[in-house]
Amino acid sequence: MIQGTGSNVGKSLIVAGLCRALADRGLRTLPFKPQNMSNNAGVAAEGGEIGRAQMLQAKAARVAPSVHMNPVLLKPESETGAQVVVQGRRWGTLRARDYGKRKSELLVPVLESFRKLEADADLILVEGAGSPAETNLRAGDIANMGFAEAADVAVAIVGDIERGGVIASLVGTHAVLDPADRGRIKAFVINRFRGDPALFDEGVAEIARRTGWAPLGTIPHFEAADRLPAEDVLGLEDRTARPRQGRIRIAVPRLPRIANFDDLDPLRAEPEVEVAIVEPGSPVPADCALVLLPGSKSTIADLAALRREGWDIDIAAHRRRGGAVLGLCGGYQMLGRSIADPEGLEGPPQTVPGLGLLEIDTVMQGEKTTRATAARHLASGAPVTGYEIHMGLTAGPDCRRPFLAVGAESEGAVSADGLVAGCYLHGLFASDAFRRAFLAGLGATGAIRYEAGVEAALDALAAHLARHLSLDAILALAAERRRGG
Repeated sequence: MIQGTGSNVGKSLIVAGLCRALADRGLRTLPFKPQNMSNNAGVAAEGGEIGRAQMLQAKAARVAPSVHMNPVLLKPESETGAQVVVQGRRWGTLRARDYGKRKSELLVPVLESFRKLEADADLILVEGAGSPAETNLRAGDIANMGFAEAADVAVAIVGDIERGGVIASLVGTHAVLDPADRGRIKAFVINRFRGDPALFDEGVAEIARRTGWAPLGTIPHFEAADRLPAEDVLGLEDRTARPRQGRIRIAVPRLPRIANFDDLDPLRAEPEVEVAIVEPGSPVPADCALVLLPGSKSTIADLAALRREGWDIDIAAHRRRGGAVLGLCGGYQMLGRSIADPEGLEGPPQTVPGLGLLEIDTVMQGEKTTRATAARHLASGAPVTGYEIHMGLTAGPDCRRPFLAVGAESEGAVSADGLVAGCYLHGLFASDAFRRAFLAGLGATGAIRYEAGVEAALDALAAHLARHLSLDAILALAAERRRGG
């Protein structure tokens, strides 16, 4: 099990890289994360949803993603509550305090999923969540030491030296854990070192002396990490801090509950495209070629936030100037005339006006659609693959001009003047032919092979970890559990 001294220390990418490196050794290696908290989700082979990080890790391991790789997914809907997805299906919506009281119930399906994977694997790489040093959360824990204890797995812990204070974070974690949990940690990893790793040899020795944990290696900063999908909104913030000039600019309003923002990654990778995240307090750039409204975990609340920022006025002006607008999933719903929530799925039952840029109306419904989808872009004929994760049905006159064809069915809508479009399909920009055709309509050339680039980055990550970590020591920890040691 790979745990960390905090969030965003690199656990997800380390697991992904190890999945590829160990799969290349001929081992059937499967990823597992007992509990994930993210609004970035994908659709697994069974049709349920899991965190996008586990989707990437499955790709790295060259196996089909399964709902059992992430049996509990928390999708924040507000500052104090989240939708709870269990083994791929919506289980309910709970406030944080209530979830804390009930999370121990979920250890049963978590262990059930783990055993299912264990029966089909040579090795399972488990990713923790946050930090085990949050000892106030230890009772009923299923994400870190609670799972490690229940499943009887050894732990290696990752510290991020780029943040500073890595010795204190690792030694401090050792200090606050109770003896049983402390004893489960067998090794540690230093991540994101810049420069010559040998310069930190004394620091590694100090951590080992104070903790008794074995050093697995010091991993230099991996430059190609930006070519891999970010797990959560922290990754989005890191990437928006490094804007790039391109022939065309695509503006994306930064919604409070933005979801599935890895839809942007293939666009950001294109040399002629600048993806400009519009932060609160800033206007939508007047020179953008496209305004893209991304997915949202709370469509009505995010629509209200969009209006508070005045972005609705900016988008209307952009459209009057002849600019294009595209909405994906929740963003698609926002473009219509109205959004009705009669069951109160996102708050009190209500109907709110949409942006009125498409002649469509949406009614929220409790049953969630989760499916992988193959489609065709009707304007260009380009094939598209992606996935749907949404609650709600959308209909109206503009649906008679669909954006996509899914077999014999239509999907999405296009305005009469062709400037505004939307659909429920996530992941469509990863399809090279579609992305090239879409960008050509905006005046840019699509030049990359996105999925091939992701594969190359995973290969490079695996080689990077193999150079700087002891893979044999990691396998020895797993073999020790198999022997009952």
